[in-house]
Amino acid sequence: MKKIILSAFMLIGLAFSTQAQDFSKNALGLRLGDNDGFGGEISYQRGLSKNNRLEADLGWRNSHNVDAWKVVGLYQWVWDIDKGFNWYAGVGAGIGSWSYDHNGVSDSGTILLAAGDIGIEYNFQEAPIQLSLDFRPEFYLNNSGSNKFRDDNFGPDIALGIRYRF
Repeated sequence: MKKIILSAFMLIGLAFSTQAQDFSKNALGLRLGDNDGFGGEISYQRGLSKNNRLEADLGWRNSHNVDAWKVVGLYQWVWDIDKGFNWYAGVGAGIGSWSYDHNGVSDSGTILLAAGDIGIEYNFQEAPIQLSLDFRPEFYLNNSGSNKFRDDNFGPDIALGIRYRF
């Protein structure tokens, strides 16, 4: 009888120690990359289950010649690598607006895009901080030849993310 009880406690302990991954329900921070001319983004992640989440990123640019903003939403699948390390992949879409005015030449328009996402992240155990590195290819769906801000239909984006998990 003692062996059965001891075995049961060992199995319960093993079950609690083999969690899928450690990511929080919410994470808010910055995604710092080129963002195809938009610069850094404010980034928010919302966990849906232990293996899926949503990410929303807001990027903007305000300079002498260009004013622009872009919102991208992604659905991500997350897989555990080892104790705080995860890798993820996702798909999503976005919308934005841009305005260009330089030397008497002006143009403006909207941006519609489809995006993919693949990356790696580390969730610190001692603090509620997450660091990530990802690659997000963006495919612009409505690019025109007169667009001074975007001159092709593809925008690769590599970024470093730092988020507060809560």
